[in-house]
Amino acid sequence: MSTQFNELLTRQVGNEFAASQQYIAIAAWYDGQDLPRLAKHFYRQSLEERNHAMMMVRYILDRGIKITIPGIEPVRNDFESAEEPLVLALAQELEVTDRIKELFAAARAENDPLGEQFMLWFLKEQIEEVASMSTLLNVARRADNLFDVETFLARERVGDAGQQGGHHHHHHGGGHGAPAGDGGTPEAAGGAL
Repeated sequence: MSTQFNELLTRQVGNEFAASQQYIAIAAWYDGQDLPRLAKHFYRQSLEERNHAMMMVRYILDRGIKITIPGIEPVRNDFESAEEPLVLALAQELEVTDRIKELFAAARAENDPLGEQFMLWFLKEQIEEVASMSTLLNVARRADNLFDVETFLARERVGDAGQQGGHHHHHHGGGHGAPAGDGGTPEAAGGAL
């Protein structure tokens, strides 16, 4: 049963993996620039995107749809300034948001309430990620130097995926197909990292 939703979702698995890989490249670049907080932020974002991809894989498996794991294009590794990766990251988050909205619309058009509910979780997630990336870029643009951004990241918890407990992601509960309404995080294939 190849529906538009299934095709788009399979493609989105590739997009999430590509985003994950791009964030590793950004993190490694910041690491090489001796900006450990920015590096850490992007290493963590990379894991977030990877987990998102694996949630989609789990969902596809649970629905008995044929699974195809796509390969990804090369990522960008060279940047002129420390602001450039943030510009790229924000553009990437906005692009992913558009894709998620498209998926949500496809599920609705196909009268697929489960698909719709599944995508709603990602949509909320994206709104948050876009907001925190915008904040980070604004802070970088206002800062006199990048160490100000490092200080900001040390002080604030920007888009921090609950690694320190206070946020709503990654409590590994929820089980299979827990309704998104109860804040249940979708399950990742092989378990979230």
